[in-house]
Amino acid sequence: MPLASLGAPAHAIAMYGEPGLPQGFSHLPYANPEAPGGGVIRLAEPGTFDSLKPWVLKGNPVWAVGTHVVETLMFRSIDEPFTLYGLLAESVETDPDRTWVEFTLRPQARFSDGTPVTVEDVMWSFETLGTTGHPRYHGAWKKVARMEQTGPRSVRLTFAVADRELPLLMGLRPILKKAQWQGQDFGASGLEPPIGSGPYVVEHVDAGRSITFRRDPDYWGNDLPVNRGLNNLDVIRYDYFGDTAAMFEAFKAGDVTLWRELNGARWAGEYNFPAVTDGRVVKDEIPHRRPSGIMGLVMNSRAPVFADWRVRQAMIEAFNFRFINRTLTGGTDPRITSYFSNSPLAMQPGPATGRVAELLAPSAADLPPGTIEGYALPEGAERSLDRKGIRAAMALLEQAGWTVRDGRLANAAGEPFRFEILLNQSGSAMRSGSEVQKIVDIYLEALKPLGITPRVTLLDSAQYVQRTNSFAFDMTWYERGLSLSPGNEQALYWGSASATEPGSKNWMGLQSPAVDAMIEAMVNATSAEDHAAAVQALDRILTAGRHVIPVSFSPVSRIAHAANLHHPARLPAYGDWPGFMPETWWADPPR
Repeated sequence: MPLASLGAPAHAIAMYGEPGLPQGFSHLPYANPEAPGGGVIRLAEPGTFDSLKPWVLKGNPVWAVGTHVVETLMFRSIDEPFTLYGLLAESVETDPDRTWVEFTLRPQARFSDGTPVTVEDVMWSFETLGTTGHPRYHGAWKKVARMEQTGPRSVRLTFAVADRELPLLMGLRPILKKAQWQGQDFGASGLEPPIGSGPYVVEHVDAGRSITFRRDPDYWGNDLPVNRGLNNLDVIRYDYFGDTAAMFEAFKAGDVTLWRELNGARWAGEYNFPAVTDGRVVKDEIPHRRPSGIMGLVMNSRAPVFADWRVRQAMIEAFNFRFINRTLTGGTDPRITSYFSNSPLAMQPGPATGRVAELLAPSAADLPPGTIEGYALPEGAERSLDRKGIRAAMALLEQAGWTVRDGRLANAAGEPFRFEILLNQSGSAMRSGSEVQKIVDIYLEALKPLGITPRVTLLDSAQYVQRTNSFAFDMTWYERGLSLSPGNEQALYWGSASATEPGSKNWMGLQSPAVDAMIEAMVNATSAEDHAAAVQALDRILTAGRHVIPVSFSPVSRIAHAANLHHPARLPAYGDWPGFMPETWWADPPR
């Protein structure tokens, strides 16, 4: 083996540079090692569930099972952009070019039933997730040339392609107990509680309504540095509600003990209910440095009606954000201006320059207008009817071959401009069903002068998941959170291959060689500067692609919670949700 391929076992691995914490660190900087154990936290989720397997495509699963019950080889610190520390693995080893990675398990690692976590479990988990698990695992697995056991507790993965992020991605794969799932169809949904190695076990399931996790008193990893000060609560319960309006009422009544408020106007004016005024509930504003991500109405370019960028721009022009934002939220929160806005990774105003321009140049002829020159969203108007926006929309539609005839928009063959807006009656993680419906109602009125009358279809959560997993919609509500360390997951969001992969997050049907090239440049960057340039270039392509009609975002997290719940004063640099809650929280000891 040539010397260049030699590595050395390490306690951590960073995407760029060195890990922030040295070998032998005592605890994570944002954890409180003196936090008392005990107590209960009750959280709320919209919709329902019919599965405890968040690792497969089928079903509507409880995502928290993957957070509290099952562990990964490495632990991601949210105090650094992308650094992993040993969890199930005591060490990680790779070569300078990251053509392979080797993990060595801790000898004390155990599942909750007391059996050891073995290399066999690790290898089975990698292969099963990569072949029959959710499609989000398939892309990285296809880049693995071979997997082999190299010692009693060691496994090595050798990669078939150049991708410097792969060692970290494999370190974050869930490790499941092989014996539990043998003889079963792993790809099927189900309510069998998974046996994991994590700090919690599933205590009780009320199918579709609630799930309760109880801290495992025999958890093998209690004393690991990455766990000190984490997992303090004895019980974590999630209750499911018809929509976020019902969730908020449950919080006001004390049936939910922590609430993340997404509406700035309500935060400012409606937190005068008794639990707040008498001190049983306190309000926290927690700053963050995360990108805004993208949220709004997504147009499915697989549908012929939205295949033309001019039509998509017309839909954006007709959406009067200024009026909608002021009407629904008081105009307190800023608009999402690009996918990575609110962060150093965001595209800069005006023409592309420097390294960003160099990256975009080879694809210049195929890029959406505005990608290189600069693109900005329309400003909108204070009044409900944005005449300037409607005129701009009509001009674009006419260029695309659509004109108003007898009060309706039609093409040269007389075929009407029709599309369906698909909505989840339970709402989403970031917007209640009623709030999304109000946004759509205002938008429908704005489209009438263009001769457009969309059909709105409201579905329950299960039907909605089925339709969106198969991309059977024209327009729907869309939310994608993004981090400061984007990498291979971007291919699942908007890479060309994911456009035809059921269950992927590429809802807009984007297939762009330029996007694929930026993702490749991103994952193979050897410096933070090159990585940032690739992300900024990607941000330009996505934003100028005009696939989503974006709404507002909050630059702070507004969290109201029961007064007996606490979080460390030292906040993580790169996240507050998830990861910060409820892992670092604790409850006052009973008096």
